[in-house]
Amino acid sequence: MGLIIVLVFVGVFVAIALPLVANALTPSQSARQALATLHSALEGESLEARQQTIDLRKNDQLSSIPWLNRKLLSLEVAPLLHRLLSQAELSWSAGRLMGMTGVCFVLPICVIYLRFGVLLPALAAGLGLSLLPMGWVLFKRSRRFGKFEKGLPEALDLMVSALRAGHSLNAAMGLVGRECAAPVGTEFNICFEEQNFGLEMKVALDNLLERVPLQDLRIVATAIMIQKESGGNLAEVLDKTSNLIRERFRLKRQIRVHTAQGRLTGWILTLVPVALGIVMYFVNPQMMSVLWRRSIGIKMMWGAGIMTLIGGFIINRIVDIDV
Repeated sequence: MGLIIVLVFVGVFVAIALPLVANALTPSQSARQALATLHSALEGESLEARQQTIDLRKNDQLSSIPWLNRKLLSLEVAPLLHRLLSQAELSWSAGRLMGMTGVCFVLPICVIYLRFGVLLPALAAGLGLSLLPMGWVLFKRSRRFGKFEKGLPEALDLMVSALRAGHSLNAAMGLVGRECAAPVGTEFNICFEEQNFGLEMKVALDNLLERVPLQDLRIVATAIMIQKESGGNLAEVLDKTSNLIRERFRLKRQIRVHTAQGRLTGWILTLVPVALGIVMYFVNPQMMSVLWRRSIGIKMMWGAGIMTLIGGFIINRIVDIDV
């Protein structure tokens, strides 16, 4: 009797449960139609559109190597390098930048030491060449910020026109993001999208200032936040801010012209001793080798290097006039 009950239970279970499981595993007609529509849309989509879709996804990896990425995430310097690379608009990772710096440091030391047998000049050359990757990043970052600074007054004029035409501030930012060239249009478009996704105006502007830490943009953000809290004619405020930025930019260029001689003097006084030492080494190696073969020569080289750096720093502080 018990065996019959068990067999009946198994039969009922097979008759009811298996069709339900098969129905769950097999996609329904609507699901098949949705998958077919998605595949057809992806097949008809261009490669450029796919790349744009992929680029919208944030990639916070600091290195493509998993163990190196975990190690870099534990370091405090890695987020700073990641921010610098994003501000320079370079596709490098922080791990790649650190690897290039290490290679540029080790390779000249090995080559110079194996070729000439001198350690101190090899270390100096390795230290100098190891600064090239970071120098390139800072150069690209400064160049991008310069383009942003030049295009900011035109972007503010466009926002003023949109506000006077009756658009909201968010819509004016979206118009700047669509119409202005990169990097101004790109950064304002990110700020516009962040507000559309629910961030407050202050948070979106703070993120914009973190990506582009320029004094002119800080003036614009401060003007917007003051107007938002106290009220007033935002179009007039932005118009006056645009004129102020133009005047500051004109004054900066005028100061740069007047300090060109001082900056050139600083570069000459810094680089001429190094170049002259290299030339004299190739002319008479034995005479120049006294500098690193004797203790007095090593002390003289350290003193000359420190005094050159101090002099270059003083000249840079003299000609660097903050506006």
